Amino acid sequence: MTLRYLLDENQRGVLWHVIQRHNARGIDPIDAVRVGDVPELPLGSDDATILRWAEREERILVTFDRSSMSQHLVEHQAAGNHCPGIFLVLSDSKPVNVVTFLVLAAYASESSEWRDWIKYVD
Repeated sequence: MTLRYLLDENQRGVLWHVIQRHNARGIDPIDAVRVGDVPELPLGSDDATILRWAEREERILVTFDRSSMSQHLVEHQAAGNHCPGIFLVLSDSKPVNVVTFLVLAAYASESSEWRDWIKYVD
């Protein structure tokens, strides 16, 4: 099964559009939803809610949130929870490079490889 992604609220813009253009090609589509796209995860959802939803839906979180997400992951794990993984996109990353990484990760790795990890993506 290919990896599935959840784009944090801060990824709703350019990266989302590049993913949509990639998916329109019909080759190695990326399964991604955004915070704000599903009723249980409206815009403005806090990090704890996002992590719980990502765990339940088995979606790796893609975010720019370097300031607080790692601490929220520690708290999430301390409560006995797990995380499918977090791909933390560096602020100077090119969206096309991020999409290339997401495709490679989705089709060339197993979800267990990312469990409870934060991977910096540039």
